[in-house]
Amino acid sequence: MTDFRVVGSTTRHVASFLEVTDVEVAADDGSTFTRAVVRHPGAVVVVPITDDGAHALLVRQFRAATGGALLEVPAGKRDVPGEPPEATAARELEEEIGYRPGRLVPLCEFYNSPGFCDEYTHLYCALELVPLAGARGVTAEEAAMTIEAVSFDAVDELVASRAIVDAKTIIGLLLARRFVAAGGLEAT
Repeated sequence: MTDFRVVGSTTRHVASFLEVTDVEVAADDGSTFTRAVVRHPGAVVVVPITDDGAHALLVRQFRAATGGALLEVPAGKRDVPGEPPEATAARELEEEIGYRPGRLVPLCEFYNSPGFCDEYTHLYCALELVPLAGARGVTAEEAAMTIEAVSFDAVDELVASRAIVDAKTIIGLLLARRFVAAGGLEAT
């Protein structure tokens, strides 16, 4: 197998929290090539699980990239410098659904679209949810979100029928369902 290494990078465009770069890559045979890469600060995903372990709380929100609303688990960018992913997860949960997690359990980490983007996501389930008083949401999209309880028993059908088409949500729900089935609701 050929070894590759990044030997240079040129920023082409900066837009909000994203940066588009041309990355020059060298192969061990001396050849080089360029790839466009989108730089992203990273993200967190949280699957809030109800105390009975039978449901997850999802949000339905408008997504400009799709031109419509999607049913998703709460998530957000890691856009506060130095903030640990767990703190970002708790903050996003409070902003999006108005709950504080009593316990956050890491389920996995993954690259969203490594063919062109370096976005790296930390996925948690949130247990022992504590409701918060007051308005939730920071942005217009967050304030307009609706919250929906989704049964873990319905997840396969929701995915098969395309009612849920968001990859992070599918990954999160399947891993959270497995966590609950393995007895993960018991405090450690």
